[in-house]
Amino acid sequence: MSSPQGDIALIGLAVMGQNLILNMNDHGFTVVAFNRTVSKVEEFLKNEAKDTKVIGATSLQDMVQKLKKPRRVMLLVKAGQAVDDFINSLVPLLEKGDIIIDGGNSEYRDSIRRCKSLKEKGLLFVGSGVSGGEDGARYGPSLMPGGSDEAWPAIKEIFQSIAAKAGNDPCCDWVGPEGAGHFVKMVHNGIEYGDMQLICEAYSLMKDALGMTHGEMAEASSSNLCIHWNKSELESFLIEITRDIMKFNDADGQPLVEKIIDSAGQKGTGKWTAIASLEYGVPVTLIGEAVFARCLSSLKEERVAASQVFPAPTSRFSGDKKAFVEDIKNALYASKIVSYAQGFMLMRETAKELGWKLNYGSIALMWRGGCIIRSVFLGNIKQAFDKNPSLSNLLVDSFFKEEIAKCQASWRRVVSTAVTLGIPTPAFSTALAFFDGYRSARLPANLIQAQRDYFGAHTYERVDSPGKFVHTNWTGHGGSVSSTTYQA
Repeated sequence: MSSPQGDIALIGLAVMGQNLILNMNDHGFTVVAFNRTVSKVEEFLKNEAKDTKVIGATSLQDMVQKLKKPRRVMLLVKAGQAVDDFINSLVPLLEKGDIIIDGGNSEYRDSIRRCKSLKEKGLLFVGSGVSGGEDGARYGPSLMPGGSDEAWPAIKEIFQSIAAKAGNDPCCDWVGPEGAGHFVKMVHNGIEYGDMQLICEAYSLMKDALGMTHGEMAEASSSNLCIHWNKSELESFLIEITRDIMKFNDADGQPLVEKIIDSAGQKGTGKWTAIASLEYGVPVTLIGEAVFARCLSSLKEERVAASQVFPAPTSRFSGDKKAFVEDIKNALYASKIVSYAQGFMLMRETAKELGWKLNYGSIALMWRGGCIIRSVFLGNIKQAFDKNPSLSNLLVDSFFKEEIAKCQASWRRVVSTAVTLGIPTPAFSTALAFFDGYRSARLPANLIQAQRDYFGAHTYERVDSPGKFVHTNWTGHGGSVSSTTYQA
């Protein structure tokens, strides 16, 4: 039998898997391809992988035998049971020090479990976020690997070679232990939900408040109506594709976007981010609202019926159209800052709870290219954490503090105008509410503590003696015994 030739194996030949294999091949790595339906391997080798160095495998055993040591096996299959099934089948075929890489959208707690379980068997596990869609997989994704630290030297060259580049820097670095890679990818996807919802609200305001045509909206987001959105601090992949969508007409010459049913789907990662924010007690309000906005959009029939019952406000926009488009741009920018600030707050608190050490500047760099949320804005985030690795919140960084200050008046005009016109802007509004709460030295939570103590003897701290919990007999006929304290 000839000596093993494969640098890495990839299981799962859907479009993402095929494109990653071709990307690796382009960068000089020999990939062994396998799929549960073996006929798909043959089809891939005859078509997309024709005239490449890609090697086909007819079984998992055949695949493993064709790999150099330490064996590196990457899974790009549906998250959940399929990943566990493949891992269970691979374990008897692998040796100590071999590496299993899960490149799917797995839940980070599954990656923690898999990392610990494989360690007991002498195997290394990597859970890696892969972002950028089909095009990113083929020509340069953002990769967020985490798991067994010992695995990184063995996969670093492959991953950083195929990753997108931000300047000369690869959009890939080691994230941290256990499930850190998939956790960071989850937060990335949550921020993606927020970005998309914010852009949709900007679109809604331009269309419904200002009556702008799709051509005008495309110009607003790219060239010369009155601002240069994609040539400014808002330059990003999502703004770029929104411009293209606005310009795209159906066969009858009418904008295709208006012929799409306004009911948004989701695969769950945004929801996972919102759940994690509740679990760790971090107010990631914008991503939560973005998830709920998709849920509300799915109630299409109910919304149509309700529109007949509750007429819209009769107010109409009467201000300066050009100035208001600039206000929308500023509100979008300020809200985006809040969204990312909340995402990094969640990563910081989770890392603290789980004992992970995350490099936040490095994470921002990983998102600078290849991924869906890639934008020029992330360079400023990297600079903020490079300047102060222990930065408590992006909002208090000198750069972002000044940017928020410049946008505040516009932000408030947009939210108040939307409320007056009856145009829903849940993401803009919750971002502003979070900012106002964060900048408030005193919130009305003192009343909540009084209420909790009144009905449940949950105790409270006094301003003049913080750290000491006391209970008050508010009614005169209650007792002096208090409830146990706890943090939810």
